[in-house]
Amino acid sequence: MAALRSFLLALTFAPVLAHSHALQQQPRAEGGDLYKGGCKAAPGSQGWPSEKTWAAFNQSTGGKLIRAVPPGAVCHPSQPTYNAAQCATVAAEWPLYDFHTSDPVSNMWQQYNNDTCLPDPGAPCSPAGYPAYVVNATSARDVKLGLEFARAHNIRVVVKSSGHDYQGRSQAPGALSIWVHHMQGLETHTSFQPQGCSFTIEEQAVTAQGGTQVGFVYEELDKIDRTIVGGGAKTVSVGGYITGGGHSILAPTYGLAVDQVLQMEVVTPMGDILVANECQNQDLFWAMRGGGGSTFGVLTAVTLITYPTPQMVGLDIALFADLNATFVWDMVGYVLSQYPYLDSKGISGYGYFSKNFSYGPITGAGAGGFFAIVGTQDVNDMLAIWAPILAHVNETWPGVTPILLPAAYPRFIDWFHVYYDQEATGADVWIGSHLLDANSLTKDPKAMGEAYKVFDGSGYLVAGQGVKNAKPRGGSNAMNPSWRKTISHSTTSTVFPPLNRTAKIEALAAVNARTEPLRQLAPGMGAYINENNPAEPDWQHAFWGENYDRLLQIKRAIDPLDVLWCHPCVGNERWKEVGYQLCRA
Repeated sequence: MAALRSFLLALTFAPVLAHSHALQQQPRAEGGDLYKGGCKAAPGSQGWPSEKTWAAFNQSTGGKLIRAVPPGAVCHPSQPTYNAAQCATVAAEWPLYDFHTSDPVSNMWQQYNNDTCLPDPGAPCSPAGYPAYVVNATSARDVKLGLEFARAHNIRVVVKSSGHDYQGRSQAPGALSIWVHHMQGLETHTSFQPQGCSFTIEEQAVTAQGGTQVGFVYEELDKIDRTIVGGGAKTVSVGGYITGGGHSILAPTYGLAVDQVLQMEVVTPMGDILVANECQNQDLFWAMRGGGGSTFGVLTAVTLITYPTPQMVGLDIALFADLNATFVWDMVGYVLSQYPYLDSKGISGYGYFSKNFSYGPITGAGAGGFFAIVGTQDVNDMLAIWAPILAHVNETWPGVTPILLPAAYPRFIDWFHVYYDQEATGADVWIGSHLLDANSLTKDPKAMGEAYKVFDGSGYLVAGQGVKNAKPRGGSNAMNPSWRKTISHSTTSTVFPPLNRTAKIEALAAVNARTEPLRQLAPGMGAYINENNPAEPDWQHAFWGENYDRLLQIKRAIDPLDVLWCHPCVGNERWKEVGYQLCRA
């Protein structure tokens, strides 16, 4: 089973997104004269605060200001932090999520820094692609001070928690970064009364500080036999995960993570510390639940419904055909056409479709994945659901070799310890994604198979009935309404070499060309903001659908000065990246 699981996890993409202008290695504008004051202040430009001003700001935070240093600088003799011994350690740990999580400016996918300082002595190194300073925020007050300083001095500001940000929103050159990673902690509730409400919600809940990672939440709640709807990687932080929506192996049972939110504490771009729920600051509450991170404010605490930790049965599955088999993509289309059936039976999981993979002595093309069902310890419950699918495959394509490895897990945490995301990071990758509904999956399986032949990616069962039937507080949230009829969140990826602008451009074009067939088969369904790329056509509506106009109105009201800016993010149309500066469009 371990060997099959390694193969399945190896197919999992390491999605990396970035906005193209900042990644083109253009020289920084100096002095501000070119843009006549129309740009955010950046190091070396007119209006950049003096060292004395930065020192005073540091004092106001209680010494929590950090001058940013690229972590890869220890590998470069030209850099003041050069240390050959430390370079070996950094290079060895570079592929690990935990390394980038614990660094104040590093993120997990390096093209967001424009690959400006990789742990390779033969590559160039400068701090140009990184934030200039970091506020090591441990309280909402620290976040407030950071936002107010950035606003007062017209400095670009970004927010980083763990750096597990597929859209690169936690990184920007020359910015002031607000690092909430050390805002950690949990408080559990047997019931919960939102602030300003006259009623109590009779649900067990947990309040997590904004930098808390879901792996920690899982471990702590398991001690009291509870869990949450959370991400598949330990380092995913509640802030960016929830503000983007949050799909999960448990979403087909309980709904998206964003559907579990009872209350949020938010520091707005204007520096107000607000509590938002269905009774007060309702527009902010609606927008922060799915409207995207680093846009409407900084999430410093969130209260979520918890659930009894479920029993689970998992299934590792692979369906191998000969590499030269002409029917492979017909079989793939058929398997995908059964996703609505699997969803109706309570199955969730992650399917992968490949033209070439190996398991032990077997090499072939076909389908694989790992799936789960909650509320049972009987592996036969899982096998019975898959039985008619396998019978059809065996009858229709007798050359297929099936491998099925079921296992029972007494608690959710036991399943998570096996299947959490253990992939390497630190690569340069574009991803594409699209949401598929039941009609697009079942209408023409052959056409879907041909689309996946081009797409060459995954199909995640992380929505379905649980998301369709979810009842978010206040009646709705900002998630793209297409999620309510989504069966599969489908993803693909393309890796490209660092420090190669041509390869980067070509890879972005390639990943979007591969996604286009799914857009054609499921027009109007859109895509998931947290796992996509900056060239998504009509991204405003692809990510938010009919909700975009309301989100834009809220953005203009809550952030009239565009203190928070990122791409692709609500309301960013008034600015553009010019070299390493952010300037008015």
